[in-house]
Amino acid sequence: MRHPRIGVVTFPGSLDDGDAARAVRLAGAEPVRLWHGDHGLRQVDAVILPGGFSYGDYLRCGAIARFAPVMESIIGAAKAGLPVLGICNGFQILCEAHLLPGALTRNQHLHFRNRDQRLTIGGTGTAWTNAFGEGQEVVIPIKSGEGRYVADQRTLDELEATGRVVARYAGGNPNGSLRDIAGVANEAGNVVGLMPHPEHAVDPLTGPSQDGLVFFASVLKWLSAGAAGGPAGASESISAGAPESVPAAADAQEAVGEEQADREEVATL
Repeated sequence: MRHPRIGVVTFPGSLDDGDAARAVRLAGAEPVRLWHGDHGLRQVDAVILPGGFSYGDYLRCGAIARFAPVMESIIGAAKAGLPVLGICNGFQILCEAHLLPGALTRNQHLHFRNRDQRLTIGGTGTAWTNAFGEGQEVVIPIKSGEGRYVADQRTLDELEATGRVVARYAGGNPNGSLRDIAGVANEAGNVVGLMPHPEHAVDPLTGPSQDGLVFFASVLKWLSAGAAGGPAGASESISAGAPESVPAAADAQEAVGEEQADREEVATL
């Protein structure tokens, strides 16, 4: 059985592309490295735009990266249903590309914020959140200086009314995002932007939790539902607090355990 191929794009200034590729592998998919200058997507089943500082963010976060050759392919494929996840800078790029509404601006307190952040999962009908339970609380690292989500009131109301706010900050808003929004989805649910970094919460050795794995397990579930002939994302979300009941999430956690066991074996040599 072929493992799903998930592309991870590298821009000049990307710094979390390697972490995102590792998270994809731990979730049970095949990471495919894509370069910002590519004119195709190498037949991937989904794409991740990772965090970092594309082109140094000299003009406006994501404003230059949005015009990279690979983005032309991603924009067209996303409009046709390809699952796309933008993390931090990737979220900014998706907003600049008008694949997601709103914008990410300078943190309200004007300071870079780096901490483990509690989140409450909202909409679970998307390609990247369907393995969560609505209202589930998770802990995911955040690290950004321009992470404040803003949009006009009509857009904010529409996002909330249609279940497209996929995550909200809990236990304190780190950047002043309107309505505590940490992530949003497009109308079809295949494109998601998230300011916190789920790829840094896949291994207890390097992160505060393994909660981030569920985002990557979700897209495998979404792709599996589509391959089975049902509507993508048609499977019901699991109950809050129990992502282990989703096979993809359980497999991902097993992969982390095996990797940790390998490290311990090497350490004893």
